[in-house]
Amino acid sequence: MQTGSTVKPFISIAPMEGVVDWIVRDLLTQIGGIDRTVTEFIRVTDGVLPDHVFYRYCPELKNGGKTKWGVPVYVQLLGGKPNWLAENAKAVENLGTPGIDLNFGCPAKTVNRHDGGASLLQNPHRLYDVITAVKAAVKVPVTAKVRLGFENKDLHLDIARACSDAGADSLTVHARTKKEGYVPPAHWEYIARMREVVNIPVLANGEIWNTQDYETCARVSGVRDVALGRGLVGRPDLALQIKGLCQPMTWNEARAKYLRPFFEMSLETRGPSFAVARVKQLLKMLSRGFPEAQILFEQIKVFKDVSQMQPYMEESCLVFKSTPGPIVLTASAPRIF
Repeated sequence: MQTGSTVKPFISIAPMEGVVDWIVRDLLTQIGGIDRTVTEFIRVTDGVLPDHVFYRYCPELKNGGKTKWGVPVYVQLLGGKPNWLAENAKAVENLGTPGIDLNFGCPAKTVNRHDGGASLLQNPHRLYDVITAVKAAVKVPVTAKVRLGFENKDLHLDIARACSDAGADSLTVHARTKKEGYVPPAHWEYIARMREVVNIPVLANGEIWNTQDYETCARVSGVRDVALGRGLVGRPDLALQIKGLCQPMTWNEARAKYLRPFFEMSLETRGPSFAVARVKQLLKMLSRGFPEAQILFEQIKVFKDVSQMQPYMEESCLVFKSTPGPIVLTASAPRIF
């Protein structure tokens, strides 16, 4: 999709290990603006994984491969062996996934030491081999997520061509190398060059925190379709804002539609320790767009169990009050959590 198009951009949730689980996917797709989601990566080594592993990462398989709100969930596989990736793709296709995403971008040292993620970018023909094998094994769409390279960007065009020539149905480009990790800036200009040498849809990814970032990315990359990661998790209505479908959420809306149900769903399905830890993680991500989230994080960061957090979830909970000088708290207004 070209810059200046009147067609709404296609927006995917970028997979983020330890962050974008089914709970986050459920809540973000309920808020809206999302066209596709992708699971955290599932590591493939030798052999076909049992069904329960796929269901653990993607419980939406029991709902036709979609969130409760009808948004498709692609299962992401990570590994370096084409035959086993193909066999696992076939297995998860049989469970009902609407698509397979292949991870060639994870920068984690452990992953890269074990022949997965971004390590394959050092030899683009390996991307071609993996995608070709998986495409031959399944009928559902097969997409790929890459970076600009491993140590440097010298192979970025070869990486793009390998994915396109192998028949990937779309290509998501995180606009940094493995070595650059998540350190700003994102080099969107390289996406423009990669887009020119492929004949498949390209999604831009990296450093899109707000609508201004999105417009700059679209202008520089020539790509209007995007995969949103940290920016969307921390600003849950960002996809709607990019599509021009809403005004920015207030803090009260964000905590009511996102933060509080996130805690409740985490507590119900994963237990107290998980819920406490994940709320802290989410608050840190929310703090970039909501200063109230940072204040709440400072209040609860030392808590270790649910009972300590319980006062912050009652109707008479502390809220923020604007006064001259430092922010103070009162106990007489509606809850913040």
